[in-house]
Amino acid sequence: MLYYLAEYLTDVWGPFRLLRSHGLLLAAGTVLTGLVTLFLLPKCLRFLPHDHGKAILGPDGMKSKGKPTGGGFFMALIALPVLLLVMPWRWFDLAVFACLYLSMVFGYLDDRSNIPWGELKKGLLDIIVSLGAASAIFFGYAEGTGDWTELKVWLPFVKGMVGISWWLYIPAAGFMLWFVMNATNCSDGVDGLAGTLTLITIVVLAVFLYGVIGNLPLAQHFRIFEPFVDGCEFGGTHARMAARWSVALMTIGGSVAGYLWWNAEPSKVLMGDAGSRFLGLLVGVGVLVTANPLLVIAIAPVVLANGGGGLGKLVLLRIAKRLGFQIGDDSVIKRVRFPFHDHCKKTLHWSNAQVLMRFTLVQIFLVPLILVVLIKIR
Repeated sequence: MLYYLAEYLTDVWGPFRLLRSHGLLLAAGTVLTGLVTLFLLPKCLRFLPHDHGKAILGPDGMKSKGKPTGGGFFMALIALPVLLLVMPWRWFDLAVFACLYLSMVFGYLDDRSNIPWGELKKGLLDIIVSLGAASAIFFGYAEGTGDWTELKVWLPFVKGMVGISWWLYIPAAGFMLWFVMNATNCSDGVDGLAGTLTLITIVVLAVFLYGVIGNLPLAQHFRIFEPFVDGCEFGGTHARMAARWSVALMTIGGSVAGYLWWNAEPSKVLMGDAGSRFLGLLVGVGVLVTANPLLVIAIAPVVLANGGGGLGKLVLLRIAKRLGFQIGDDSVIKRVRFPFHDHCKKTLHWSNAQVLMRFTLVQIFLVPLILVVLIKIR
């Protein structure tokens, strides 16, 4: 809103032109949501449901019993008016955020339910919002490029751009969104873990979108974009979209930071499915906006390994069972627990603080390393 109002306010007072700066809007949104979440979240705790604990994990899994959960509902809700204020919106941005907030609502309803929702119900709802977000991003890019049949993406180890038809892009991107959403949800089992790892990812994505993809000379240097159709400004559409979404990511990142203040061990509030599904889908959307879906490997490696490993193990065990293969209890796949943070706590005897610190350090080390490899080797 401020971005568009600046055009009229500048005639009243010249410095209002700064409201057209994505960098200023990014900073303002981050600080505002951070402070408001820090102040308001404790006052909202009485409206939240309470966690039932995880008896399957023994005494350690029951430590969260009775704590307010579903804090992601207010974390996302507090960010919404700030997003409306600072982000230069387009119609497809609104469609993507509708999917994001739907995922948050579905997660919150699950948090409030006395009987947890089944895998099938949650899986179908996740697929719906994931495909909806993927479709909105595809047609948002199509509006800018004028090509409604395919989207050009840049991939690691491939020179130039690769065109992907809509019938392949939407289901593939939808699956990626679904996977990241559920991997983030599975990583939410240690105070501060999912929030901290996601915040690192959000900051890296925002910096990359604003400083590289949103910067035409750098985008050209790394050969990330080429003209899509005759008369289309070089990288113009992507630069504008990248700048907008860097503002959105950091604005929500500020809210995550405010939440983590109260989620630090011993936590006073848990994000629940409302927060983990919302943040997981947000990370996936941020990756798709870069026009390189494989970038998710670089910006969320620990989340994918920690939470996504459990999804992979479950699929592998079920396929083996259907094929009649017997996997012994002493096999590696059976002995390694997932999410992997459970393995570290139960088998390696790490404390919650050790899990958080070590997982965070690995993420901080791996993200720039993999990112540079995927960007430079093309």
